[in-house]
Amino acid sequence: MPPEFVPSCLLMEMWLPDITLQRASLMHTVQTSKTRWLLYGLWLATSIAFFWQPLTDLVHFAIKNDNASHVVLIPFLSAWVLFQERKEICPSSSYDFPAACAPFFLAIFLGTWAFRQAANWSLGHRLTVYTLALVLVWISGFAFLFGRVALNSRRFAFLFLLLTVPLPEFLLNHVIFSLQKVSTELTAALFDLLGVPYLREGFVFYLAHVSIVVAHECSGIRSSMALFILALLVGHFVLRAFWRQSAFLLFGIFAMIAKNAVRIVTLTLLASYVDPQFLYGNLHRDGGVVFFMLALLMLLPILWLLQRGEKPRRGGAVPPTLKAPEKTPGA
Repeated sequence: MPPEFVPSCLLMEMWLPDITLQRASLMHTVQTSKTRWLLYGLWLATSIAFFWQPLTDLVHFAIKNDNASHVVLIPFLSAWVLFQERKEICPSSSYDFPAACAPFFLAIFLGTWAFRQAANWSLGHRLTVYTLALVLVWISGFAFLFGRVALNSRRFAFLFLLLTVPLPEFLLNHVIFSLQKVSTELTAALFDLLGVPYLREGFVFYLAHVSIVVAHECSGIRSSMALFILALLVGHFVLRAFWRQSAFLLFGIFAMIAKNAVRIVTLTLLASYVDPQFLYGNLHRDGGVVFFMLALLMLLPILWLLQRGEKPRRGGAVPPTLKAPEKTPGA
């Protein structure tokens, strides 16, 4: 068995005193791990087949709705995270039925509830409940096959998977309104900082030559969600301390709001002092990438500062407790 296919948590097996027992135990654990992954793949395929119609509706919903365009990508990103960390996942010696019970029965309840209320709910509402039920089925299968210890060690991947669930309409509207309001306040602060004269009524700014409205479409929910997802992944893989990951995520949230306000101010000033067509041109419609890159540049020094305080990773070092005991003279 090539060493690169052996999970890192199996290194302790190398210190078994008898080489025959060591190899037998190692091969048995590796074979168990392969079998569990094969069974988990079968579990995923079966659940996808069972939820095929809601999944098809979810894909169509994500394609037509910009506010939910990220949900199709999340399962693949979560699977990629699990793949990157597969060497650190060791299955329990036996199947963990108790750990799988709670998410599995909650998934059955949610799926049954959505099925019975399908005629009374909107498509978005049904997809929220169906998708949450499917994610819980995936979590329960992993808990059953690998155990609660493995599930807890890989909790980021499964918590991240919850982003697959589209937000209910009332909650999404609340998020958009909050982004709209905070962007408006920050836009006013930038106008004051730059000395730009204006009058304001709620979300409306009156300048000398133009007037703008910070509408729902100006909330930047799509690019904000993309930046939020990126901050989560970078924080998980680059930073180790939980408080550093949380701090980077908070800075990421600030950056996604700040870039939205900078975009509004930039377009307004260009329209006011250069050409009013900037409010309707390509920079307004397709310039989100430019300001998204600006937000990333804002986060780079923050990431560098947070990394400086962390100790370097010890690559491949064997913990002292696992070192083979030294032989005494005459032994």
